[in-house]
Amino acid sequence: MSDIPVIYLFLLIVYTAFFSTLSLTKLWIKIAKKSKLLGKDMNKYSKPKVPEAGGVAFIMGVTFAMLVYVFIKTFYLSTTANLVDVLAILVTLLLAGFLGFVDDILGWKVGLPQWQKPLLTIPIAIPLMVINVGNSVISIPFIGSVDFGIIYPLLIIPLGIVGAANGFNMLAGFNGLEASMGIVILSTLGFIAWSNGILWLATVTFSTVASLLAFLVFNRYPAKVFPGNSLTYAVGALIACVAILGNMEKVAVFLFSPYFVELIVKAKNKFKTECFGIPQKDGSLKPPKKVGSITHALLKFVKSEEEVVYTLLAIEILLAFLALFWFKPF
Repeated sequence: MSDIPVIYLFLLIVYTAFFSTLSLTKLWIKIAKKSKLLGKDMNKYSKPKVPEAGGVAFIMGVTFAMLVYVFIKTFYLSTTANLVDVLAILVTLLLAGFLGFVDDILGWKVGLPQWQKPLLTIPIAIPLMVINVGNSVISIPFIGSVDFGIIYPLLIIPLGIVGAANGFNMLAGFNGLEASMGIVILSTLGFIAWSNGILWLATVTFSTVASLLAFLVFNRYPAKVFPGNSLTYAVGALIACVAILGNMEKVAVFLFSPYFVELIVKAKNKFKTECFGIPQKDGSLKPPKKVGSITHALLKFVKSEEEVVYTLLAIEILLAFLALFWFKPF
């Protein structure tokens, strides 16, 4: 393919992802309201009820864009290059979204402990395991390059995908936070993929970024829809898929630094704490007496929900620039 068709295809898929997600999110808000699928906004003093599980619209928007991409490559460009990889990503996305939606609907009713939920997300890794993607040779500090062979698809891939899906779900609960963080991380990985000439992966990655931008239109402060686990599981799994398929595991791990910190803080509190602050009448937030999340620590320095999101977003953007400079991936 020449450069011009690649650019046109890229723009078409990104355009499709953005506007399909925009329309579907509008529709989902109406459906959720009619179905009374609502949740309290815990960072607002009045605790307004907001449509939940908006990740369904994101997943449908990305799925539609990916299917358009597959259709064009198959019937217009007459090539099946990397279509197996694209379909594996799509199946991973759908599995993650389905399990996240089940958790959104039934999780609180069943009362599953936090430590049991990662076990339910193991099936998300199956698509990439069965096609044996990625590079089994990994460079380990102080040891050197190690070829993990069959252990890579059977153990390392599922650990990466399940860990990313559940890790991304830990730092959540503030209007626009999940979508914004996903945009920065996936944009960084997509840029690296494009710079390294992995154009199909960059196209798929930026289609998810476009969908998150469309979702953010309704999820930014004050949120008209919540993402739910259907979005957080899906975005976390997608980050892992892109990192594995583009051999960018080191970059992804570095970009996930805030989530590792959150894991440590939550583990110290036996995973019994939430990220929410204590809302005040003037619209500000106060931290709980016991710090159970990095959001609580930030609330000692900032006063509002928006400021917490902007601070975490600024940290993630800084990590993105450091990753590009430090790893020199292109």
